[in-house]
Formats: sequence, C-alpha cells, structure tokens
Amino acid sequence: MARFLILAGIIFLIVGIILQMYPGLMNWLGRLPGDLRFESGNTRIYFPITTMILVSIILTILLNLLRRIF
Repeated sequence: MARFLILAGIIFLIVGIILQMYPGLMNWLGRLPGDLRFESGNTRIYFPITTMILVSIILTILLNLLRRIF
C-alpha cells in the first residue's frame, strides 16, 4: 500500500509539472464529441459524458496494470 501511494504521488507530481510547462496540452479534454453543452441566456449546463467514459477506461487500465505489478 505504501509503495502504491508513493508511486501515485510521483505520477501526480510529474503530470502536474508537465501540465504547468505546457498549459495547452489538455485543451481537448472536455470538448470531445458526445460532451453535451446547453446554453440559454445566462444559464450553461454541461455534461461531459464522453470525457467521463474516456477517463474511466484509462484509469481502469492503469489501475489494473499497477495491481499486477505490485
């Protein structure tokens, strides 16, 4: 468990540094086809359905790989 938390912290640190250096790198996330956006006057409603599915698949794959390694 401790190894996993240390590894997760290092990964978050590396991703944070990369996103700090290249702020436009993840602009596509949240604007995928299938993300629903409704705008009417001052009201905006946003449902990032495709983004949530993509993030869920990626996290599932990563966590399964990490579980097999440790």
